[in-house]
Amino acid sequence: MSKIEELRTRLSHVGQTHLLNFTERLDAAGREALLAQIGSIDIEALPALIDGYVKNKPAFVLPPDIGPAPYYPRKADAPLRPWDRAGMEKAGTELIRAGKIAAFTVAGGQGSRLGFEGPKGCYPAGAVTDKSLFQIFAEHFVGARSRYGVRVPWYIMTSPLNHEATVGFFEQHGYFGLAKGDVSFFRQGVLPSLDIRDGRVLLAGPGEVATNPDGHGGCVKALSVSGSLADMRRRGIEHISYFQVDNPLVRPLDPAFIGLHAAAPDSSGEMSSKMIPKAYPEEKVGVFCQSAGKVEVIEYSDLPMDLQKQRLPDGSLRFIAGSIAIHMMSVEFVERLANDPKFALPYHRAEKKIPCIDPETGAPVNPTANNGVKLEKFVFDALSLCRASIVYEADRTEEFGPIKNATGLDSIETSKALQTERAARWLEARGVRVPRKSAGTPDCVLEISPLTATCAAELPAAKLPASISPGAAMAF
Repeated sequence: MSKIEELRTRLSHVGQTHLLNFTERLDAAGREALLAQIGSIDIEALPALIDGYVKNKPAFVLPPDIGPAPYYPRKADAPLRPWDRAGMEKAGTELIRAGKIAAFTVAGGQGSRLGFEGPKGCYPAGAVTDKSLFQIFAEHFVGARSRYGVRVPWYIMTSPLNHEATVGFFEQHGYFGLAKGDVSFFRQGVLPSLDIRDGRVLLAGPGEVATNPDGHGGCVKALSVSGSLADMRRRGIEHISYFQVDNPLVRPLDPAFIGLHAAAPDSSGEMSSKMIPKAYPEEKVGVFCQSAGKVEVIEYSDLPMDLQKQRLPDGSLRFIAGSIAIHMMSVEFVERLANDPKFALPYHRAEKKIPCIDPETGAPVNPTANNGVKLEKFVFDALSLCRASIVYEADRTEEFGPIKNATGLDSIETSKALQTERAARWLEARGVRVPRKSAGTPDCVLEISPLTATCAAELPAAKLPASISPGAAMAF
């Protein structure tokens, strides 16, 4: 039996033979590419996915015992939950120095929403220097060599769309001072996009299946099949610092957070998270909650607004802990997620307008209404699979200035303003006079490289100016 006939037989068992309707139109190379793409799909798993997520819509059920997740406050001497900051920072520092920490960036996105052609990680994000997001992150790990005496391996998950461009960008810039062998790239997985009516896999063209990225939760499988987990084991890595590519304020090597994750008495050391206090009830961030003693993230669209608006006697929000996609995960836990079916992450369903072709005629279809279902996994669903998970409060100005939109909220303008405000705080903490406008915002533009400092205490006071001039743009 030929390869194509063998594949046709498998497809016939799951009602997907239309994927081969146009093979006669393709040249030999196109036919081989299509067969390889179809062969990469878990064909036998399609009926269960279609039944569970297309023909039926999974309904979110709010647990009856839902409550806000407890968290470690940013101020260690907070009366409600004091903790040993010095001890946790010491534990985290020891893990970094011992080479037990790897960095992992989810970087599959393109910069198209920002009006930028290319991988989002290549976007110029520095408030003064316009350094790319990738360079800003790289400088954390270059700085770690002198700060901690260690080489931190960095794993970057790309997408099929931006993989070559991402690798080329690093090669063009000499890996930003990092050793090439310490930076690993691997592609995110994809899933077939499904017809919303009957679950048939959509065709993007006569020789191409329509696919979509499998979500940031797909990193579990990608870390495993790419060999990255095995490489971490070879290097003696025990914990992974997870963050997404759009946040230039992230602190990938935070000793206090690493220490809490690995050494706090109520942490299993499997997966931990950072949160920021929600600014207002309607803020569109997932919320850390607790049910049956387990921490979980509930999407803002699933948490009833009456709960989101609940306030404590002091006026603060009761459900206050907003997720910012910063986690610590143990290598052992990710291996378990990847290899044990009992720990498989669930899929999430999204209805989308997906350009495709008619599977019978090959005519292009440009839908005006949702015609397809995309499935993806979310990494935060792993939290409820932990034996015990902790949440740590971060300062929004210090650690969360994402660049998601071209203008307005979470744009380059708001991110640069936050970068400047954070730098101003650090400089003022070291005795530098920073000019401020009547509204209290800095009357200047500032940027501090992670090569120089990753917190105020690391700023070299002897090398700082006594003051900043109004209107100045300064990088340190």
